[in-house]
Amino acid sequence: MKMFSRILFFVGFISSLAFAQTRVDTTSNLNLDKIAQVNQGDSYVTFPTDIGNIEPLMFEANVSPGFIIRERKDSRLMAVLTPQIIIRMYDEISYPVRTPSYIPQITFYFLTGSKQSLNKLTLFGKIAHHSNGQDGGFYEENGNINLVSGNFATNFTELGFIKSSHSNRRNAFKFFKSTVEVHPKSWMLNEMQGKYSGFRWHNTFLAYKLPMDGNSDENSKANFSVKAETTWMLDNVNNWDTFNLNRLNASFIFYYHPKFLEDIGMFVQFYHGMDYYNIYFQHQISIIRFGIMTEILRF
Repeated sequence: MKMFSRILFFVGFISSLAFAQTRVDTTSNLNLDKIAQVNQGDSYVTFPTDIGNIEPLMFEANVSPGFIIRERKDSRLMAVLTPQIIIRMYDEISYPVRTPSYIPQITFYFLTGSKQSLNKLTLFGKIAHHSNGQDGGFYEENGNINLVSGNFATNFTELGFIKSSHSNRRNAFKFFKSTVEVHPKSWMLNEMQGKYSGFRWHNTFLAYKLPMDGNSDENSKANFSVKAETTWMLDNVNNWDTFNLNRLNASFIFYYHPKFLEDIGMFVQFYHGMDYYNIYFQHQISIIRFGIMTEILRF
C-alpha cells in the first residue's frame, strides 16, 4: 500500500510539473513576432450588408500581409514590411472599384525587459505612405472634391508602445497600444492641408480569449477577440473647436472563430468617424458591418 501511495504521489507530482510547464510555455510564448502580428492587424472581407450612411458596397477588402525582417527568431529588434491595400467595390453598374488605398509601410519593433516576463512592453515606430494611385485634379470644376480620379497622397510616421499581458484566470491575452501619428505638411498635398488631420493620437485595446481546456500549444487559437480603438485629431482641421466630437474616430470589433474553420472567422464592427478610405476623408460615417477575417495568429 505504501509503495502504491508513493507511485500515485510521484505520478501526481510529475503531472503537476507538466501542467505548470504548459502554463509557463503558454504565457512566455507571446514573442515579438506575435506582438507585431497583433499590431499589424488581419486581412478581411466585408459582406454587402453594411448598416449606416456609407455608399452601397459589394464588399470592402483589406489585404495586409506582413514580411518579417530580423536577424534571429529571438531577436529583440525586428522590422515588418507591409504592402497594405484597402479596396472597395461599389454596388453600381459594372461594380466599379474606385481609388484603392495603397498604404505600404515599414514598422520597427523593440522588445524591452525580460523576454520571459508575463507583462511585456514593446516600443515601435512606423514610416508609411498613403495614396490612391490617381493623378487627376483634387477638385472638380464645381469646387467639390474629385472622388473619382482626384489625387490623394500623404506620408507619415507613427511612434508608440504596446503593453501586453496574460490573464491565467481568464486564459486571455490583453494588449494596450498608444501611438502618435504625424503627417508633416511637406509630406502632404497642399490641397489636403487644413482639411486632412496631420496630428493624431491613437489608443487601442485588444483581448484574445483562449480555450479553457488547457490545450494551449502551438496550434491554440483564440475562441474570440474584441478590439476597441479611438483616434483623436489634435491639429487644426476644418477649423473645428478643440473638443468638437467630429475629431473623434471610434471603432469596436467583435471576432468569433468557430471550431470547424481553420484560419478564418466571422466579425462584426461598429465604426464612427472620418472615412479612412483615402480621398473620401471628408465624409463622416457611422456604420455596422459584418464579414470574414483571417485569424492566423496562434499563441
